[in-house]
Amino acid sequence: MLDNFSAEQARYFFEKSDDGICVISTSGELLMANPVAEKILGISASDHLKIWKSIPYVEENDDLIQMFIDTVTSKLQSHEAIVDYVNNEGKKHNLHIRLTYYKEELAAYLLVITDLTKLIRTEAAFARYTSPDIADYVLTTSEGQKRGGVSQEVTVLLSDLRGFTAISASLPPQDLIDLLNHYFEQMVAIIERYGGTVIEFLGDGIFVLFGAPKDLPDHASRAVRCAIEMQNCMQEVNAWNQENGYPNLEMGIGINSGTVVVGNIGSEKKMKYGCVGAAVNLTGRLESLTIGGQILVSENTKKLIPESFEYISEDSFFPKGGINAVSYYEVTGIGDDLFIRRKEEEISWKSTSEVSCLLFLLEGKTVIEQEHSCTIIKRSEDGRYALIEADLELAERTNIMLKENGDRKYAKVLRKEDGGFLICFTFGN
Repeated sequence: MLDNFSAEQARYFFEKSDDGICVISTSGELLMANPVAEKILGISASDHLKIWKSIPYVEENDDLIQMFIDTVTSKLQSHEAIVDYVNNEGKKHNLHIRLTYYKEELAAYLLVITDLTKLIRTEAAFARYTSPDIADYVLTTSEGQKRGGVSQEVTVLLSDLRGFTAISASLPPQDLIDLLNHYFEQMVAIIERYGGTVIEFLGDGIFVLFGAPKDLPDHASRAVRCAIEMQNCMQEVNAWNQENGYPNLEMGIGINSGTVVVGNIGSEKKMKYGCVGAAVNLTGRLESLTIGGQILVSENTKKLIPESFEYISEDSFFPKGGINAVSYYEVTGIGDDLFIRRKEEEISWKSTSEVSCLLFLLEGKTVIEQEHSCTIIKRSEDGRYALIEADLELAERTNIMLKENGDRKYAKVLRKEDGGFLICFTFGN
């Protein structure tokens, strides 16, 4: 068959190839170039210049020029590299260069140029719109573009800002985006450092997996260490907020481990890498129980952690539809040297008159319409805490809304004390 391959057919492939193809003499002179090569490099084979003299002498092209000189002068049999190239119009390209020496009747180098510019830009954009781990999974694995999932043990981390609904209503849109972007930038850097994969941003929340798509045997320890670093970083986040005239933020984090289904979910036209299962739902419930600055970790996760595990409280709850209570812990540290940096908080009360208001319970983030009588007995100096009396029994960590003179304030019940219930207002109030 090759014997019947005519010169006309060879020229056809030479001219129609998607890659740039050149023939270079052993002295470096450009003998032939197909249209793609002439367009990419901005050169013409009819000029009969040495290949490195055809290329603009700008700093970005140094590696490509040196590659041609080294290959020809050293008579290398082959040379391959990915290099930057700036053409005569100042446009930057990312090129895959392959030089191969053929010693036939006319000894020469065959140069094949593949323009990777569009592909590299697409991959870079893709990685920005999803986690680098997910981008790598989609682009480099056989399962990456197929629908379906697998069961896998992972640790799920869910974080959420407290009182952010009220904050978002008080800021101009651009300020709100700047505030969130800075917060996310700091948090994502920490998450990636500990090997976590950001599945998605949930408004002001972050949904993170440890153990998929990248397998991590110590996923539970990594998640807790990551959460502590995230909470510690809030000091720097709020310092930046204050410098730029933005309000302080508080974050709650829930962590749980278990077997979930991970993989590509959706239709053939639109898919995303996702994670579903009871372990995810339980993590969401834990996160909803937190107040600002807290990390609540399930017993499932605690059992997987070999390091010493510091916590200041232990509690339990019945998950929706569950028959057994789920134990959880408020974590303050892990190992010998990683602890949440925070001051011991003592509540300073101020003398105020009792105030009557209305109390509403929350189910998730929805306010239940039934109103209850409530009296604010006293408030803390910083406005963060209050002691209230109500016409119903309030369980610890119940989310409530108080309506006082038309103003709505959201809070979480911390515990029952002598004289009433201690509540903590969210930062947005």
